[in-house]
Amino acid sequence: MAAIIWLGAGLLLAAGETLSGDLVLLMIGGGALAAAGASWLGAPVWLAAVVFAVVSILLVVAVRPPIKRRMLSAPQTLTNTDALIGKEAITLGSFGSAGGQVRIGGEVWTARPAGEEDSFQRGERLIVRRIDGATAVVQRGN
Repeated sequence: MAAIIWLGAGLLLAAGETLSGDLVLLMIGGGALAAAGASWLGAPVWLAAVVFAVVSILLVVAVRPPIKRRMLSAPQTLTNTDALIGKEAITLGSFGSAGGQVRIGGEVWTARPAGEEDSFQRGERLIVRRIDGATAVVQRGN
């Protein structure tokens, strides 16, 4: 009977993890499943509780940190204007510090040079350094 209670607790904790996403409940649920296994093998309740505590602590201390690091180090997908930085821009006409227009990935953007004394000719390939409002700040690629 104790094994079924430990098993139920482990499953509930694992299910509760879907709400928190911090992996703590999942690790404690693993401890409860280990206690269920110990109880199933005939361990007394106090020993199953010790197995639960030891396995839970080991999982939280030793297993959770590397899993969290791996989850947090996943490459992030840039979106919106952040995705344009570093992209190629092609000038649609000659322009200088007053600005002009460029094509970035099929879209037309207003643009201005990164350096005030820079000027560009039509058809020149540039690099987007940043987006300032609705204006791409561009410079020649180096």
